[in-house]
Amino acid sequence: MTALNRLADKLEDEGGVDVLERAATTDPAEAFAVTQRAIASALKVIMRADDSSGIIGDACRRLLDLHAATAGPAMAAPAKLVTWLIAFQFDQECDFFPIDPVRYAPALGEVGMAAYRRRLAERRATLGPEPDRGESWRSPNARDWFTIHSNDQRLAVLDRDIEAIITTHARDQRVPAWLQDTAVAFAEIGEYDLAIEWAQRAVAHPTGGHQAITAARYLAELVAAHRPDALVDATRATFDRWPTAGHAAALRSAVGTDWPQLREHVLTHLRRAPRGGGHLRAHHPREPALAWTLAHELDLTDGDLWSRLLTAYEKVDALATLPMHTRLVIDQLGVANAQNYRYAARRLARMRRLASDTPQATEVDQLIADLRQEHRRRPRLQQEFTAAGLP
Repeated sequence: MTALNRLADKLEDEGGVDVLERAATTDPAEAFAVTQRAIASALKVIMRADDSSGIIGDACRRLLDLHAATAGPAMAAPAKLVTWLIAFQFDQECDFFPIDPVRYAPALGEVGMAAYRRRLAERRATLGPEPDRGESWRSPNARDWFTIHSNDQRLAVLDRDIEAIITTHARDQRVPAWLQDTAVAFAEIGEYDLAIEWAQRAVAHPTGGHQAITAARYLAELVAAHRPDALVDATRATFDRWPTAGHAAALRSAVGTDWPQLREHVLTHLRRAPRGGGHLRAHHPREPALAWTLAHELDLTDGDLWSRLLTAYEKVDALATLPMHTRLVIDQLGVANAQNYRYAARRLARMRRLASDTPQATEVDQLIADLRQEHRRRPRLQQEFTAAGLP
């Protein structure tokens, strides 16, 4: 047994996949054969092991990627490959990991792909009357129908069949996500005008909701790549419909130097948004600079939100956060209790770390001295300051 073959029995060790990936560049045939064995072993392991860490699942996905990538260079026999593809999708216990027949098309060739389609048709015929796509989950053959329908979608993409893509992806157009799926499929085959059209339909879908918002972000990606002149209009329409800090960030990025002309428009919409500062709470990790600016301009008073913003913005400009840290300390000390003293002391210690080796270090220490003097009749405060290592 070669060293590569021994790796197939040690799939919980993701390092074995690294070796296989390297081997694929010099001996794709052996790497393909061992990978196929390794996949079988990995699926048995994951069905019975605790994969809370996700290590085994990640290894399985990498093995499946490698299997698809090496099938062609390994000159895998199309008939055997068809048998494996069908068995993998329909006949094994583990159904956690989908495979994409489009990736195997070069290895299968025309003859192999025709055989693959025949095998799918045979499977379909054994399942009885086909349920409505939205109700297939109720069928006793739900797993098989799901696999059949997934293949229908991918083969429509392989065929570059516009009508088939619409039929298999958009279905009855009941939900925005299906329309976005259609847009993604059209983008995959280079039909970008159609992709943008279907993404727009997803955004405008009457049900709205988070799926429409997700589609709006995808539409912005398409427009930025293929119709850059329309990007500002697209991002502004999204912000006006869903005024959040994240969409404000996208609009600001799109308009560039013209931002001052839209700044008041954006702030007005954010002030009127029912969630108010909640939008900043949700989006500040992604756009800390914008969230920081908007929080000041909206004159937010939510101490918890400011605390979160400070954590994010310290990575952008640590010293600029010191005045707001000071404000929060003073607000906390406005209510006399031990918990507030402790929180204030920790924040002051954090300010000292941020200001260390800068001219502001002296100012922070002076603030601490002033607070000790101001609250000299609060022994518990003095204790908490000392416990936090404050001067």
